[in-house]
Amino acid sequence: MRSVQCVLDRYAEDVPYDALTRGFLEFDRWSGDDPRLLVAEAAASTTGQSFHGGIEPAVSRFREAFVETGRTDSLEAIATLEVDDDDLVAALGAHRKRHVLIQIASVLADRSEDDDLAALRGWAGDADHYRYEADPIGSITGVGPASFQYLRQLAGVDTVRPDPTVVAFLEDVERDLEAVGIDNDSEEAGVIDTAEPGSVPIDTSSPRRTIASCEWLAICSSYRMLDLDRIAWWRATDPGEREATMAAQQP
Repeated sequence: MRSVQCVLDRYAEDVPYDALTRGFLEFDRWSGDDPRLLVAEAAASTTGQSFHGGIEPAVSRFREAFVETGRTDSLEAIATLEVDDDDLVAALGAHRKRHVLIQIASVLADRSEDDDLAALRGWAGDADHYRYEADPIGSITGVGPASFQYLRQLAGVDTVRPDPTVVAFLEDVERDLEAVGIDNDSEEAGVIDTAEPGSVPIDTSSPRRTIASCEWLAICSSYRMLDLDRIAWWRATDPGEREATMAAQQP
């Protein structure tokens, strides 16, 4: 485990991952703990845009048009919106985002919890990322494994999003671990067995295996899954984009 820790420590150096992680776990971000905005943020992420370049502007427009005006005071109210509602089109743009927003709101509004945030957190805590297609939110057209996991992160769950930044990070870590001699026969590699004998048990060939690889790293180190996600994002993002994103995410 010392080798895994040392390799990850090098990647984490100068990355404010702890503060970034707390922002999600403690709802200390720009959207706070408003489930309407959290669901809108997840929906806005489904077309692959960056936070500063696409997600934040879309959610800000949604907040101005639907939250601040009182037009939607609950997820149930969002669920009743028409996908082609003029204000919704102006706020979110792409049909995929609008469809996902309404469908997620509908699923959560049907849960038994007393309020919307409890419903979102209850769903996120129970959701199984290894069987996301069978989940009522994971089965929504337009919700892939990355957006599924992002919604869980927004709900305060310590997990990772299997997106290209995490894949690239894992591939770099894998090379470094192989260089220090960790293989599938070592004590450190005994947690999962997705790799071929003689190789580091990191596998990014599918979203599920990507998540499992991060779980292994978290078990073998002091880093949370969400820490690894934030370290990967930081290292893959241009400094100017990082600065703008962090400024926009302040509560």
